[in-house]
Amino acid sequence: MTGSTQEPRTEHVVLRGIDFAFSDQGRGPVVLSAHGLSSSRANNRLMGLSDFSEVAQARRRLISYDARGHGESSGSNAEEDYTWAALAGDMLTLADHFSPDTPVSAIGSSMGTGTLLHAATRRPERFDRLILTAPPTAWETRAGQAENYRKMADLIETSSPETLADMMGQAPVPPVFREVLNFPPAPDMRDGLMPTIFRGAALADLPSLDTLSTLTQPTLIIAWAGDPGHPVSTAEMLHGALSNSELHVSETPVDLATWGERAARFLSR
Repeated sequence: MTGSTQEPRTEHVVLRGIDFAFSDQGRGPVVLSAHGLSSSRANNRLMGLSDFSEVAQARRRLISYDARGHGESSGSNAEEDYTWAALAGDMLTLADHFSPDTPVSAIGSSMGTGTLLHAATRRPERFDRLILTAPPTAWETRAGQAENYRKMADLIETSSPETLADMMGQAPVPPVFREVLNFPPAPDMRDGLMPTIFRGAALADLPSLDTLSTLTQPTLIIAWAGDPGHPVSTAEMLHGALSNSELHVSETPVDLATWGERAARFLSR
């Protein structure tokens, strides 16, 4: 997942009452890229992690956007607006804006994967290929993670966002990330919205496996090993439910660096 050598220009579009910041790279069929919780386009570029700039070099138009309340996008004040099901509405609106007449491909990372799966099950005709990276906790493993998010929200309200950043920085780093520069990054969310965003995340879960099994698009699932917040078990269950899917699990930093290339190759088939 090597980062782009050239900083992409930030553009803005107002949809659903939100000022979405996005980067527009390459030419061709549209590919939407959605980052993870507390991250942003800037964080992805900083780490070279979940930065899929290679896709823009493969005759695709890559639209990477900051989710509501994250990065340079504006936000809203309701917890329910930050569930994956609600964020799927944003993704679908962006798909309609950038590619009104043809389906899009999309890449999700963690929260972005949850967003994409809700969007694809709601309006499957809008997507032709799916790339699901770093699938998050879901179903049986979701409750513990949801409680962590509620505790994070409480911590921010009783101390400061800097305290949260310090706590995240002191957490054990899975071996797969030990050579990743700037990991973990500081949270990139609107300060006043951080508790609301985390509480919204605590309400989120993936669609049921039965619902997911109705998806037929070619799907690439890429997971990393050794991270309880993104367990390989979720990726394996997704692979089992999605009949037209393939699964790759990265266990080394060197393999992590292949994600952009893998995504570009998958979308070029």
